[in-house]
Amino acid sequence: MWATHGLAVALALSVLPGSGALRPGDCEVCISYLGRFYQDLKNKDVTFSPATIEKELISFCREARGKENRLCYYIGATDDAATKIINEVSKPLAHHIPVEKICEKLKKKDSQICELKYDKQIDLSTADLKKLRVKELKKILDDWGETCKGCAEKSDYIRKINELMPKYAPKAASSRTDL
Repeated sequence: MWATHGLAVALALSVLPGSGALRPGDCEVCISYLGRFYQDLKNKDVTFSPATIEKELISFCREARGKENRLCYYIGATDDAATKIINEVSKPLAHHIPVEKICEKLKKKDSQICELKYDKQIDLSTADLKKLRVKELKKILDDWGETCKGCAEKSDYIRKINELMPKYAPKAASSRTDL
């Protein structure tokens, strides 16, 4: 009786979610970022060796911002990273293993990697900037790599966004009627 009970428990544990396979929406940042990185490597026609991929990934991560920079930090591709599991990315990529499988393996090493999600993007062509919070206005500027020096009020941030919108979001700027 104990043997069948133990077998039933083992079987139940093996089919529980979280036993390895990624669910839809898991590792959103990891899959997207490593997918773009892999495509960039193919476009550059680089040699697919772990050492070359590591060097390219560190270089690619220098341009990363926000959640993608956090992913680079977790895998050890930034200068200030505490851990170095970059070889968990470079070796499989050298053998052209799909990024979904790489992220699945990274999830087992560090669950934080798959908890990263992209922030919801604000549609600037239809959004009423006056109704957004200052935090959201600051995020728009931060996503563009800009800051608002001397901005003290919400209207200052709105003015700065309207000023920079033709440069960073030209389609949204041309479709807005309130400018």
